[in-house]
Amino acid sequence: MNLFIAIFTGTLIAATPLIFAALGELIVEKSGVINLGIEGMMLVGASVAFYCIYAGLPMPVAIVLASLAGAASSFLFAVLALFFLANQYAVGLALAIFGAGVSAFIGRGFGSSPIETLKSLHFPVLSDLPVVGPLLFKFDILVYFALALSLVVAWFLYRTRWGLTLRVIGESPATAHAIGYPVIKIRFFAILFGGLLAGLGGAYLSVAYTPVWIENITAGKGWIAVALVVFSTWRPMRVVVGAWLFGGMTILQFQGQALGLTVPSELLSAIPYISTIVVLVIISRNRALLAAHFPASLAKPYMPNQ
Repeated sequence: MNLFIAIFTGTLIAATPLIFAALGELIVEKSGVINLGIEGMMLVGASVAFYCIYAGLPMPVAIVLASLAGAASSFLFAVLALFFLANQYAVGLALAIFGAGVSAFIGRGFGSSPIETLKSLHFPVLSDLPVVGPLLFKFDILVYFALALSLVVAWFLYRTRWGLTLRVIGESPATAHAIGYPVIKIRFFAILFGGLLAGLGGAYLSVAYTPVWIENITAGKGWIAVALVVFSTWRPMRVVVGAWLFGGMTILQFQGQALGLTVPSELLSAIPYISTIVVLVIISRNRALLAAHFPASLAKPYMPNQ
């Protein structure tokens, strides 16, 4: 039972940064833009959050500043992709490299000293219940916030006028512009929102998941977040399921020895990424499912005629 609780709780914790980053990218792609720079924005957020805690700032301030740093990074992408009509794939890749360099520069003096971590919440009575308590009521606030945010994003996209507008822009920006919607402005704010959540996901990695600075601390999680958007077929709740899948594979990698698996450690480390590739291949074979939710104008530059 203790092993099951460890795997379950570890899965939810490992999935949290992925949920933040993937939900942000989902909103961006629903507007018809693809930002491949999530890895870089997460690294910037992680380094800023770690620096803030290292400098003695309160945890809430560190998390907010890290999120804003992610949004600031996405601002560069938005300007180049929306106003200069630069190739979105190229700009996103450049942002990923830029973020890696910035985070390495910020983190060069951190060393290997641990920092204060984000504390778990304690609910009177509920947290002390056997089995149920550690399974549901002993997480930090961002784990609960990630799950609540997925519900909010789903409600926003499919139950509000603004969500409908965003989806229309992702399908046909010319049509949205013709009926009076500010396409570029909405895409701009969608990109900033995506950067904000990527920065938040990075912050979670450095102040909760791995509170010791490691260069390239994301270890490819930004790219997994991009893959999760496709895996989910652009549906918010499926993003959560995909993040749990990857998180579970990550925790099984760490718990492999406890489970009695006698396989090379390198193979265990590769399991999360192999499982993601396999699932994506399976999903990609269902063309009808992808076509039903794929934003038709994704990655296509657009500038309204004045």
